Amino acid sequence: MNEADLHYPPDVCPFCTIAAAFPCPENALWSSRKEALATSVPSEDEADHEKTSPSSFVVLRSKDVVAFLDILPMTGGHLLVTTREHKVKVADMGATESREIGFWLPILARTVAKVTGVTDYNIVQNNGARAAQVVPHVHFHIIPRPETMPEIKSKSWTMFGRGQRDDLDDEEGARIASEMRKVLRDEAERMSSSEREAKL
Repeated sequence: MNEADLHYPPDVCPFCTIAAAFPCPENALWSSRKEALATSVPSEDEADHEKTSPSSFVVLRSKDVVAFLDILPMTGGHLLVTTREHKVKVADMGATESREIGFWLPILARTVAKVTGVTDYNIVQNNGARAAQVVPHVHFHIIPRPETMPEIKSKSWTMFGRGQRDDLDDEEGARIASEMRKVLRDEAERMSSSEREAKL
């Protein structure tokens, strides 16, 4: 591991803090696929953004994956999808969490598109400080790209790192995350229904 990758030990990692504050429900670990999908989306009470400081706006908290709004979004609806366990780079991920992230990414991309009304988006994943990874905990960005983008002062590679960003307002974050959870619940129900029909 590169020395530049060690600047955040897991015990102070902000993504680990969020994952710990929003555990996967115990019953989801032993439930059917349908129940696991449904319980992976926290209820409004379970998703209280004040469980962490700074606030975190969680949309998904499954066994191996957590998704939450970026608190310094490039655009409205900018979502982070991360491993629950502390892994620094994609190469550090195991097969199970890799499969689960692969399962959730398209579902979360559809969710972001439905909530924001923006069907063009980037899915970005950075590995290491020189590749603009700011938090050394593996995560994917789903970044909506609306027709009218804010002016980017520096169009360099840093657009996927620190770049130009604004703080996420708590009220706006709570609203967007709540809408995303509703859409994600509907999506999980639709997927469960499709599976039932396929078995008939």
